[in-house]
Amino acid sequence: LLLGGRAADLFGRKRVFLYGLGLFSVASLAAGFAQSGDVLIAARAVQGVGAAILAPVTLSLVTANFPEGPARTRAIALWTAVGTAGGATGGLVGGVLTDHLSWRWVFLINVPVGALVALVAVRWLRDGRSPAGRVRLDLPGAVLVTAGVALLAFGIGRIESHGWQGLVPVVAGLALLAAFVAVEARTAQPLVRLGLFRLRSVAVGNLATLVIMMGGFALWYFLSLYMQNILGYSAVRAGVSFLPHTLGIILGSRLAPMLMERMDARLLAGIGGLMAAAGFAWQSVVLDAGGTFLGSVLGPGATMALGFGLLMTPLVEASTRGAPDAEAGAVAGVVNTSRTIGGAIGLTVLGAAAAAAGPEPADGYAAAFRAAALITAAGTALVAFLPGRRM
Repeated sequence: LLLGGRAADLFGRKRVFLYGLGLFSVASLAAGFAQSGDVLIAARAVQGVGAAILAPVTLSLVTANFPEGPARTRAIALWTAVGTAGGATGGLVGGVLTDHLSWRWVFLINVPVGALVALVAVRWLRDGRSPAGRVRLDLPGAVLVTAGVALLAFGIGRIESHGWQGLVPVVAGLALLAAFVAVEARTAQPLVRLGLFRLRSVAVGNLATLVIMMGGFALWYFLSLYMQNILGYSAVRAGVSFLPHTLGIILGSRLAPMLMERMDARLLAGIGGLMAAAGFAWQSVVLDAGGTFLGSVLGPGATMALGFGLLMTPLVEASTRGAPDAEAGAVAGVVNTSRTIGGAIGLTVLGAAAAAAGPEPADGYAAAFRAAALITAAGTALVAFLPGRRM
């Protein structure tokens, strides 16, 4: 993610977007025709690299082409809404393809979609890069931060089952992240210029994003498990059941720019975060085998979704505010990395909370949602330390 964002700044956002899209599409084709588990895993890994390149480039295209203010806020809101809609649609289409055709089509469908997106990108995207000169990517920094985060998440997941031994990879991961910071401070062309974090909006915004997303992934992961394992929904029915949640996030994202014209962005983000936390808490008390869609899925889920929709637009806007256009990709990489790290660590922590709750799956899911409520509330409290902002 960080490497993709920085590459966009150095070599051109349009060019890197197309490279990432091509890599993702080719890997999808390989996964669709894979004849062994090893080939499938390798193709999925390459898919992940392509997706990691694409994610920060899309946000950097938004922040680089829209100046700070109402126009950028509306663009970020649309970016959030489209990303949410795409994810939900992909999950639903994937379930239908798996049930009616084959799991291979979950991957093969990406090829024509990728080709169509490439045609649109070639025609409409504008390029942008740093001034000409000799440039190079900070590969040592990329290796250090990737390995550090992987070890950190792996170690946290092992603490529940391995006790103190699980701290070994945690300590190793923290050491690698410290080495990453040292490398970034010394290299002439860092992956992420540490001076960016002197901007309070960037530092606090990304920290809040990381903490909030530790709880945010519970909405999709544990609610999906509840619907399929407890309520007995099929994969397709579970996917359809998430459509109201998707609409809630889209609605919140579209309302956020209008509300930011009338109130401080911190207040709006705080309201959204507390709504999401309340939805998680509500969800934790209605997870039982006799639950209904309206009472156990739609009500609490819609509350979480609308809250996240109201929260994410002002939070992403704050996390990118003040950064120069020449570093739009790097900042977008930091934002997406914060979201991904938060989600990875969060799933590990929430999974441990669920496992510790006992043998009954419903009790475990409830424990995960209670933990998500507390984590989301803690992350929302950080919003108070953002600089004031009204459009």
